[in-house]
Amino acid sequence: NSQLVTKVYFPRAVLPIAPLLVAFVDFAIAFTVLVGLMLWFGTTPTLAVIALPLFVLFAVVSALAVGLWLSAANAIYRDVQFAVPFLLQLGLFVSPVVYETRAVVPEEYRVLFALNPMVGVIDGFRWSLLGEGNAPFETMLPSLLTVGLLTFGGLVYFRRIERTVADKV
Repeated sequence: NSQLVTKVYFPRAVLPIAPLLVAFVDFAIAFTVLVGLMLWFGTTPTLAVIALPLFVLFAVVSALAVGLWLSAANAIYRDVQFAVPFLLQLGLFVSPVVYETRAVVPEEYRVLFALNPMVGVIDGFRWSLLGEGNAPFETMLPSLLTVGLLTFGGLVYFRRIERTVADKV
């Protein structure tokens, strides 16, 4: 968005937030398909589905935190845009998307594994939609801590870079 940044002043934090809104529309469509599939296969959610909006918020804040860091870094270092697809693919493998945390990660390493912010999000979605087992607090709390630190650090870094980004773009 270099053309926009150099011509007009506006809150620059809108730039990393805008793709989140687009992704949220995509999420809403995919979630509608998921609800249809759950009805088709006869899977009924438990009372844990009440916590689902919290996990959606958790996912949005996680994405915002990473977006703040990467957008600020991309304004300074143009090669960041080429590293993002690789980082996303790596994130797919280090997050419990296709496997359950408790099935792969031994008990003594789960807290360390849960420092990945998406572990708490994915385990929370799985628990709230499928209602299997107990609430995954052992993975949610470290993930929340990581997301909090990433968000705060991302805001500080973004604000620091924001002052000089119009000159460098």
